[in-house]
Amino acid sequence: MKLNYKRTVLVGLAFMSISSFWQLYNYIIPLILKNTFGVTDAVSGYVMAADNILAVFLLPLFGALSDRVHTPFGRRKPFIIVGSFLAAGLMFLIPLADAQKNLTLFVVALAVLLIVLSSYRSPAVALMPDVTPKPLRSKGNAVINLMGALGGIITHLVISFFAQSYTTIFSIVAGFMVTCAIILMFGVHENKLVAEMPPEPEDTQKEAGGKMPKEVRKSLIFILLSVFLWFMAYNAVETAYSRYVQDVWGRSESVGSTMMIIAMLVATASYLPVGQLSAKIGRKKVILGGVALMACAFFAGFLLPGYSIAAYLIMGAIGIGWASINVNSYPMVVEMSKGSDVGKYTGLYYTFSMSAQILTPILSGYLFTYLPFGYRVLFPYALIFSALAFITMTFVRHGDNRPDLPQSALELFGEED
Repeated sequence: MKLNYKRTVLVGLAFMSISSFWQLYNYIIPLILKNTFGVTDAVSGYVMAADNILAVFLLPLFGALSDRVHTPFGRRKPFIIVGSFLAAGLMFLIPLADAQKNLTLFVVALAVLLIVLSSYRSPAVALMPDVTPKPLRSKGNAVINLMGALGGIITHLVISFFAQSYTTIFSIVAGFMVTCAIILMFGVHENKLVAEMPPEPEDTQKEAGGKMPKEVRKSLIFILLSVFLWFMAYNAVETAYSRYVQDVWGRSESVGSTMMIIAMLVATASYLPVGQLSAKIGRKKVILGGVALMACAFFAGFLLPGYSIAAYLIMGAIGIGWASINVNSYPMVVEMSKGSDVGKYTGLYYTFSMSAQILTPILSGYLFTYLPFGYRVLFPYALIFSALAFITMTFVRHGDNRPDLPQSALELFGEED
């Protein structure tokens, strides 16, 4: 059994598009809040958590809804295509509100935009396991995350070249999202691909009546707790990084964006080796190694006295650690699902990840504002939650599906049908 490279890349366009937007959101929105509207870090934390508050309710809802929808275009594609076009149109209002210093327009446009994005995020992520056999989902997720990283790199390249024009930045990213949606619309025949999927083996994760065994449920709880904790760590760094570069290291936002590009390039290069390593030693061990690497990088970031080449190495290490987690954590969760409820388990995964992303900008924002150390709290904060995630992950005993080891690195991608 081999992964179909062409199919996975086309399916990954949805995640690539979404990732390009979230990099834009996490980097630019805090700067607009601070520099245009004079919002404090504590209040900014609430605003940056708004998308995650919506996501906790909307992602499980739309994930489960897409499980039940059947159209000539498929279950997931209608959500992805309509959502992408609506989001691209709404994005033009953000730089307009910034230019006019219109806080009301900014808040309303951002709120509607976040609702639209939440409506198709779970269906976009669930599309990959829908058309990928269970043993290949870590490899498939490696390719999907690779494309997501490329989407983030494209966004940061745009930010670096057009840092003085938010209108240009948002326009280019919106155009990129529409392009991805159009290619996916004509290139992915969802119903046909689902029909070609081999039948799933007898589900060993459920008892008679569909009830999950106690030991499997325990593993599910602990991996979801781990998801919550490592998102508490990583998202704090991701959302505060642009301000950390400015306030602690005294560098411009374009320098910070360049550093993020280099870190993402390192992370991107690691996705395929991580996928191959997961096939050799299992998902859980790779996740634990990734969490440990991130913790070490956060500790090194705390010790770094100022901006230097070491900052790039630290961000690259964080990227590799995060790639090791991302390639394997979502497949471990949906490994416990059936084909008919992948959207439900996808929503469950995002409930915990988004809950963390609600809390961590608020909590870290208060620490930055009211502790005398300011942004220097960032890396110790991330280190503590990474250590807790490592502990909870050691209790996970299920979802570690190890497929047959590929004969070559290229076979990790697979062959086209």
